[in-house]
Amino acid sequence: MSHFTSIKVQIENGELLRQSLVELGYQVEQNTMVRGYQGDKVQADYVVRQSNGYDLGFRRQGDDYEMVADFWGAKIDQKLFINALTQKYAHKSLIATVQNQGYSIEQEEVLTDGTVRVLVARWN
Repeated sequence: MSHFTSIKVQIENGELLRQSLVELGYQVEQNTMVRGYQGDKVQADYVVRQSNGYDLGFRRQGDDYEMVADFWGAKIDQKLFINALTQKYAHKSLIATVQNQGYSIEQEEVLTDGTVRVLVARWN
């Protein structure tokens, strides 16, 4: 019996997802199996290996990615993990978008509440 659960996340760009996971301190493998309960496995595009044998995976589902894991065995706080990941991803996505549109990053700071403030400019 599979114990895998999928959670849709608001992430579209796989490379920015990978970069975000790496910046959060995870080692990421690509196009491999996510390990779960009693050796069950499921395919994923990006996989974060855990020493307890219960991995965290991300696979494309339509336009977005979904996170797939055996959360009982993974023993992570799903909400904290997804919040940290989506914040990092949103930041990386913003930076990529403004740079693609010809803007440069003038200033960046993290406020006391954790909000990231980015000042961009474009010279014509």
